[in-house]
Amino acid sequence: MKILGAILIIVATTWVGFEFARRLSDRPRQLRQLKVALQSLESEIMYGLTPLSEASKHIAKQMPKPISYFFQSFAERLNKGEVSVHKAWEESLNDTWHMTALCKGELEVMSQFGATLGQHDREHQQKQIRLTLSHLEREEGDAIEAQNRYEKMLKSLGFLTGLLIVILMM
Repeated sequence: MKILGAILIIVATTWVGFEFARRLSDRPRQLRQLKVALQSLESEIMYGLTPLSEASKHIAKQMPKPISYFFQSFAERLNKGEVSVHKAWEESLNDTWHMTALCKGELEVMSQFGATLGQHDREHQQKQIRLTLSHLEREEGDAIEAQNRYEKMLKSLGFLTGLLIVILMM
């Protein structure tokens, strides 16, 4: 019975360590997806002359989850027409951000971008998108560095924590 309990503790703590490591590896991938989504938004605005709600729907269909959830939520809020573009952007961020592995820095960048969305002409909007992309590029570099630095450590730490608990209990 003790052995079964020890195995369960080690498996549980190892799983927790792997979950934390997975979030670290999901962050750079989701940042790349977010950059691709913003580049698609830029193309839709600049070259397709597509309304923002339609462009967001197209992007939601192209992107994997959880990034697609954000753009779908944004498109739905815009279609209702009850709120401004900025408010729809903020509400969509707040509703869907917890589903992502992204951090507060990325949330701030996206929030600042949302404040300018739909406020200016196409050329200025393109500059804002490019500025946001450069900020997300920097965040992606930080995310990759954190992943390289901490991913293996978190996996090992989960297992070793379980082992420590088992040793202390015996």
